[in-house]
Amino acid sequence: MPRARLLEWKTMSKFLSSKYGKLIPYTPGEQPKERKYNKLNTNESPFPPSAKAIAKAQEAAKKLELYCDPECKKLTEALAGLCGVDYNQILCTNGSDEILNFAFMAFCDSEHPALFPDITYGFYSVFAELNGVPYEEIPLRDDFTVNVEDYIGVNKTIFIANPNAPTGIALTLDEIERIVSSNPNNVVVIDEAYVDFGAESAIKLIPKYKNLLVTQTFSKSRSMAGARLGFGVGCAELISDLNMVKYSTNPYNVNSMTQAAGIGTLEDEEYTRKNCQSIIENREYTTDALKRLGFSLTESCANFIFVKHPRIGGGELYTKLRERGILVRHFTKQRIKDYNRITVGSREQMDDLIEAISEILEEN
Repeated sequence: MPRARLLEWKTMSKFLSSKYGKLIPYTPGEQPKERKYNKLNTNESPFPPSAKAIAKAQEAAKKLELYCDPECKKLTEALAGLCGVDYNQILCTNGSDEILNFAFMAFCDSEHPALFPDITYGFYSVFAELNGVPYEEIPLRDDFTVNVEDYIGVNKTIFIANPNAPTGIALTLDEIERIVSSNPNNVVVIDEAYVDFGAESAIKLIPKYKNLLVTQTFSKSRSMAGARLGFGVGCAELISDLNMVKYSTNPYNVNSMTQAAGIGTLEDEEYTRKNCQSIIENREYTTDALKRLGFSLTESCANFIFVKHPRIGGGELYTKLRERGILVRHFTKQRIKDYNRITVGSREQMDDLIEAISEILEEN
């Protein structure tokens, strides 16, 4: 995290409630403005939004004097059709982070503590702390895979990113079903931010299980990170619970232009599928190249790869790439400090990365 931001959070006012005294906010990936980087650190798409999305957003901008539709009716109808569920089984939110926070608010408390892996999306622990929810982090195996047995019959509210971040490793649908079916009295949240790059969605399990909530985002595969659009899918009762939280915080949570852009994107699924396929191909291309350079990698089903090299530390590689104008994501957590997470971009971006890494390894 940039030092200035750290200082801001260390010099809080005397008025801040003591309940937030130990809260450590989520650290977003760098968004530097001082120079142009090959930006491979925040898992954004290398492709622009669909032309249909842009056109619809521009049209919606002509009516910004009016409040947006709090129900997101047209967008919800389109998503319900895409997912094969009923209208009342979808909730649109301001990015998938919002619906994840809603889930912590609605389904977690002292009697329903949260449970998630120790290495996963960093916002889970932040949401738990923010909402005063007790939680437990279950260590991943040494190979960074989730041990499904750790989640069987635990009677806690479970949050699992599938594929996981930052490892990119995915559970199978059968493994997810084992977890969901063994915890009938608790909600299981499957966070599918990266599902479109090689994993299987758990949405098809929703007709069988009242305790399953699946969340997805338009930020990755649909090139809309800047628009902030996510959604959740679950049984009607779960969505009703989440709507209660939504309408108690911000009914107008998805703005008009974002709703319109989302509809345009869903009308251009072929464009999304084509982009996902390109990213998958570039992921395999980059994976093969880095293996030849001596890197170890996890088996990623996401739009990023998770890598380490025996001859250079993760922090050092991050720094040297940054000096060359390439941003990747480095984490300081002890178990993964030797790794870097690298977003899969265009072929040109990946060639620049491979060339830079080759030079760095030669220098070392």
